[in-house]
Amino acid sequence: MTNAYDLAFERSINDPEGYWGEAAEDIVWIKRWDKVLDGSNLPFYRWFVGGVLNTCYNAVDHHVATGRGDQPAIIYDSPVTNTIKTYTYSQLQQETASFAGVLKAQGVEKGDRVIIYMPMIPEAAIAMLACARIGAVHSVVFGGFAANELATRINDAKPKVMVSASCGIEVQRVIPYKPLLDGAIEMAKSKPQKCIILQRPMLKSELTPGRDLDWQEAMASAKPADCVPVAATDPLYILYTSGTTGEPKGVVRDNGGHAVALKWSMKTVYNVDAGEVYWAASDVGWVVGHSYIVYAPLLKGCTTILFEGKPVGTPDAGVFWRVISQHRVSTMFTAPTAFRAIKREDPKGELIKKYDLSKFRALFLAGERLDPDTLKWARGHLGVPVIDHWWQTETGWAICANCLGLHDFDIKEGSPTKPAPGWNLKVLDPESKQPVKAGDIGALVVKLPLPPGALPTLWNNDKRFVESYLEEFEGYYKTADAGFIDSDGYAFVMSRTDDIINVAGHRLSTGAMEEILSDHPDVAECAVLGVEDSLKGQVPVGFVVLKAGVKRPETEIVAEVVKMVRDRIGPVASFKKATVVKRLPKTRSGKILRGTIQKIADNKAFKTPATIDDPAILGEIEAALNTIGLAGSRPK
Repeated sequence: MTNAYDLAFERSINDPEGYWGEAAEDIVWIKRWDKVLDGSNLPFYRWFVGGVLNTCYNAVDHHVATGRGDQPAIIYDSPVTNTIKTYTYSQLQQETASFAGVLKAQGVEKGDRVIIYMPMIPEAAIAMLACARIGAVHSVVFGGFAANELATRINDAKPKVMVSASCGIEVQRVIPYKPLLDGAIEMAKSKPQKCIILQRPMLKSELTPGRDLDWQEAMASAKPADCVPVAATDPLYILYTSGTTGEPKGVVRDNGGHAVALKWSMKTVYNVDAGEVYWAASDVGWVVGHSYIVYAPLLKGCTTILFEGKPVGTPDAGVFWRVISQHRVSTMFTAPTAFRAIKREDPKGELIKKYDLSKFRALFLAGERLDPDTLKWARGHLGVPVIDHWWQTETGWAICANCLGLHDFDIKEGSPTKPAPGWNLKVLDPESKQPVKAGDIGALVVKLPLPPGALPTLWNNDKRFVESYLEEFEGYYKTADAGFIDSDGYAFVMSRTDDIINVAGHRLSTGAMEEILSDHPDVAECAVLGVEDSLKGQVPVGFVVLKAGVKRPETEIVAEVVKMVRDRIGPVASFKKATVVKRLPKTRSGKILRGTIQKIADNKAFKTPATIDDPAILGEIEAALNTIGLAGSRPK
């Protein structure tokens, strides 16, 4: 029996111009498009060619004009500064127009680049929207990123202006941003003309005369700027993602397709309506922050939460429930890592009982594999649907999801359900490039064209865009994820393609092993990766972090998880080694740095990732590996 999802998906694949043309009617256009989808310059596709709009107008001014001016647009909730501040749509319009005027006064024009290097504060979103307002291209770099990493982005984007703050706050630690910013500019070959610095009260920074401007002083004398018309195919922003060569890749997002897809996704994927409160607990430095803290909720006319804090420690593992209760959040989106951290601190969910979550109706998780244990824990304690969905920086929104606005499918543990409308997902054999049968693991790829909102190219690098994403599987976008689609059409994303390990000729998924380890009652989180083995090519090694309060001997727990893998996958897995660690090395966005752990285990030299949350963890990992006979002779 067909349902709304089946009908939408089939039409989106068979009649993409008709499907997305209808979705585009929900956007305010200055000039309608001439063509919904232009494939005249393959493999480059463009959406809504000839269309003219302004993203900031659609996200802010339109709502003021249609009666939402007094509705909260942004609620800034900062437990690290004990601050809660609300901006209505009218106030957001005033602030955005004023900062757009500040940028214009510094010579920023349509097409110029502005790098935003800020913590999770409202001014970061205001700066993004202000760039969109005047047609400038913003590039947000995660606040506190190392100076050399910021310098590479400055060299690539060549910004006319930098926007930053005096500091960020990590729980109780103040991180000065200005020295990092100054160091990056000194290293960079391309020099910005001006820097606009927001002075935060907990740390004032010294401004460089002639180059640096004080945010508050500039705003006080600013002449508000109007929205500038831009082409649908003009870039809205550049977001850098790590590249295998060490040089970051500048993912480009266009204005037209982006606005259409993100506004549409709020109802279709998340089942959220205008006026409701939506919270993505991420950071504006990551794609989730771009798509679902700033643009999508505001395009839809929702109230969005901008949270400056952590899932634990600000002040405790109940802060998420406090925010949901206090601000009447209907739908939340965060990473599984956050919930594993909460589960580790409050395994019985006692803190949840302190809060009224009656308005809360769905939790979405993405960014990494959602292990079944975390899924069960969240669903059991919250009593709402827990939706795993899968997407990437490059895609801008979900490739696969249980699209609640169309049809609520039964959940299969380990699956982000089915491809969202527009995503013609296939599984191909990496060698033959042919489709594999249902249930077999292969490379997850998307048949072109990609839907609106996905990257059209890389910044100033069409060649690398083709080489990175389109070359290996002709006619398809390479996700670089491995997985399978079962006989019911559910997708399973097992791991990155290079995380499929080859053990004595057997292709095995480390993700499947991680699911087994996470089923152990004492395990809070885990990672499995393949390390070099002279006999079998690779063998899997497990790393487990125990739940708070576990008193049992670690050797017993290790023996049990090894047995669990061998029982469920079999001796072919050759899973014989595991070690208990206090914590796993992660990026600031919560992704486990498996590649770095693997290099340590393989005794290979590595560069400490700029995105790492705490470099000291790497020493702990090396020590733990030494206890199981690995990581003994890595080049220094």
